[in-house]
Amino acid sequence: MKILGRTRVCGLIGDPVEHSLSPVIQNAAFEALGLDYVYVVFTVKEKNLGNAILGVRGLGFRGLNVTMPHKIEVMHYLDRLDDAAKKIGSVNTIANEDGILTGYTTDGIGALNALRYKGVDPSGRKIVVLGAGGASRSVSFALADEAGELVVLNRTLKRAEKLVNDLSKLLGESARVRAGRLNEDTLRKELEDADMLVHATSVGMYPQSTETPVDRSSLRRDLVVFDLVYEPLETRLLREARMVRAKTVDGLAMLVHQGAASFEIWTGEKAPIEVMMKAAADKLKEKNL
Repeated sequence: MKILGRTRVCGLIGDPVEHSLSPVIQNAAFEALGLDYVYVVFTVKEKNLGNAILGVRGLGFRGLNVTMPHKIEVMHYLDRLDDAAKKIGSVNTIANEDGILTGYTTDGIGALNALRYKGVDPSGRKIVVLGAGGASRSVSFALADEAGELVVLNRTLKRAEKLVNDLSKLLGESARVRAGRLNEDTLRKELEDADMLVHATSVGMYPQSTETPVDRSSLRRDLVVFDLVYEPLETRLLREARMVRAKTVDGLAMLVHQGAASFEIWTGEKAPIEVMMKAAADKLKEKNL
């Protein structure tokens, strides 16, 4: 990769960001299409967020990805928000057009495209989502419009109820969304007639790779299991789902597809999905994950 005076810069801000696969994914895509872009990461503390966004304007960066803890606060420093970012209330992608900064969220479309990439159609299905944090929020907003019924389960019931209330306000009376407390009994009951399980908590994430949020006895062959965790690539949840021959979708698929949506916003080019998937998978293998 050659970095010249006209090279356009994109990056990732958050804290921490050192572990991110985004540079590997994005730079592989830029190189594959022969684009004069480079992607780098920046650790940005919360107190420095405003200055960081000023730097994007002043230095003429083409755009940024935004990760925790800045996805909500960063909205205060932008000029515009796209409709999805307004609805969800968070931003994970910024595009700079001559100093005008627009915020987008690609997490939801990343989840939908990951499912479709794996041959899964969420339309009309009963979907059970575990967790009510930022990842769950983005995915739930994207899936609620497609699902026949969406159930959000969280250990802290109030957080699940808040998310469901926001979904109901957006979708209106036709919305079939419910909240519940995440415990073994409730989860088992909801999964009995569910079509899809979406895991959006940190359970099973490296280094707690031996943990799982779902007892294997609740998994079955006709259940789609979508785990947003991508380190490790095969979580215990996905491994046990495959043992019962369930259809599985891993977190790497979502990571790549949300990154692909950002790539297309910045470059106007169709993202090379297979190149991005291979680059990410190779990096995880290198890390023995």
